[in-house]
Amino acid sequence: MKKIFGIAILATLLACNQAEKKATGDKDTSQNNAAKVSNEVKINDVKKSEILNQYVDLKNALVASDSAVGQKSAKALEKSLANYAGCEPTAEIAAKIASATDLAIQRKNFTVLSADIIALFKSTEIESGTLYVQHCPMANKGDGGDWLSKEKEIKNPYYGNEMLECGRVTEEIKSK
Repeated sequence: MKKIFGIAILATLLACNQAEKKATGDKDTSQNNAAKVSNEVKINDVKKSEILNQYVDLKNALVASDSAVGQKSAKALEKSLANYAGCEPTAEIAAKIASATDLAIQRKNFTVLSADIIALFKSTEIESGTLYVQHCPMANKGDGGDWLSKEKEIKNPYYGNEMLECGRVTEEIKSK
């Protein structure tokens, strides 16, 4: 089962990574459309900025253990991912989160979603600022789980207030 799960994650990662190579012309250079995020991360690609902001909204809902807000955030993220070439499989994962009312199910699907989102932003040109790849070794019954954050401070979406600070920064994605 783990092998099938790993293959599914790999296929999803490759799908969204291919979108980066195909999506030429998606960059919007107008100065007011560049996304500004809380720690001054700027991405010129408006579609990717929207995906990042919606992903962070979902992560924050899971940190707050708010499944209803998580559903709304995942629904918005699903639409943005579905409209980004190559990320359709990732949109399906967001749809699973949007349809789940159980926080545990949302968090389990968030693991797969995060793997793809992290891969997407590792291949994204960041104009300024830093994104943080964070990891909780205890998530998913000890299998671990990663997530992307705009803040260096750990706020664990897999456990919320139960273990808010469980985790560490494993990588920084910075402007070049």
